[in-house]
Amino acid sequence: MRKRLSIAIPASVVSDTPHLREKTSKLGLIGRAAAIFRVDEIVVFPDTLSSSQETEMDVISTILSYLETPQYLRKSLFKLSPALQYAGILPPLRTPHHPLNRRMKELEVGEFREAVTLSTTGKQTLMDIGVEKPAILRCRVSGFGKRVTVKVTKVGKAVEVELANRDEAPSYWGYTVTVEKRPLGSFLKKRDFDLTVATSRYGSPFGDLAEAISKRWKEANSVLVAFGAPSQGLGDIAERERHRLVDLVDFVVNTVPKQGTETIRTEEALIASLAVFNITLSLRV
Repeated sequence: MRKRLSIAIPASVVSDTPHLREKTSKLGLIGRAAAIFRVDEIVVFPDTLSSSQETEMDVISTILSYLETPQYLRKSLFKLSPALQYAGILPPLRTPHHPLNRRMKELEVGEFREAVTLSTTGKQTLMDIGVEKPAILRCRVSGFGKRVTVKVTKVGKAVEVELANRDEAPSYWGYTVTVEKRPLGSFLKKRDFDLTVATSRYGSPFGDLAEAISKRWKEANSVLVAFGAPSQGLGDIAERERHRLVDLVDFVVNTVPKQGTETIRTEEALIASLAVFNITLSLRV
């Protein structure tokens, strides 16, 4: 079974950037980091119990989901939204499910594409797969504008496809975004991850835990790596919920020991931590 990697980020991850343009830019970096290190799921969780963070979580999930969606499907899947006002500054992911090919004749049998349903007639459905003409799916798919993964089965005057599971794709196929309504403690207790790792400047240096984490990492099918917010780390978030961070996760680790700055931003911690895990633990063991 392929290992599934999730990361958890707090709703206040962009609280230190008041303008939507800067929030969008920061979330673009987070999405890029997730894609670079083949993250399967980004979980956004509330980290302020005293007030609702639904608006913040909606902005984060909308922008990250938009970034992950192939460009040729964005107009079909996203309505005009204030959250996407500065979507034009988002960097391209350039992942395998964001193909540059827009021509039918260059498609290959067996190729995976993301698609959206256009219409259903009889026993077939027309699918937008990002080329000049809709592809034909020889079965009915209920729901107009539904996103699915397909595999090309025939290329000619018409293109035919079949439904596929994104996990069947031979290469990394993007991330999903989950908005978690429960706070950190409840979320970690309820979600059934094989291994949970919290990043914190107060954690043990990664070198001291590398062997123990590596052993658990290789045995795990699902892994969660959690990150703190600009104004409060995971330890502070857990403490406000009357938990101890060490009781909620398997490891609390410092991936940047002897840091030269007073704080490390979440997007910086993502890149630093996932790079360490990628080199040392081989994320797809």
